[in-house]
Amino acid sequence: MALVNLDTAVLHIIINTIVLGPVLWISGRLLAGKQNAKFSHGLWIAALGTILGEILGFFFSGIIATIIVLIIWLALIKHFFNCGWLKAILIAIVGIIVLIVIAFVLVAIGFVALRQYLPIPSGLPA
Repeated sequence: MALVNLDTAVLHIIINTIVLGPVLWISGRLLAGKQNAKFSHGLWIAALGTILGEILGFFFSGIIATIIVLIIWLALIKHFFNCGWLKAILIAIVGIIVLIVIAFVLVAIGFVALRQYLPIPSGLPA
């Protein structure tokens, strides 16, 4: 058993809820419909999934714990978005894709902003 840094665990829960909640909401709205996928559901899935993952991570480690946490996340998606297991898996996969796209866009915006503040020559000297 490892020691728990409570500050890190709380920060992890807050950040995951802020980042993953909207992503799960977007993918849930795309696949489960807006009547089943409320914004608060995405936040609850992210918060509860992270909390349960932190608790299980405290007691267990390895591939079995990873599989259990994955099943818990899928069960949360299934419960809150009122869908079946296959649709929950699809919502999770679409959520990963949405997260990658958002990260790519934020990185691109960061590079554009960085170029505005750093004097980068546009061509080779003549």
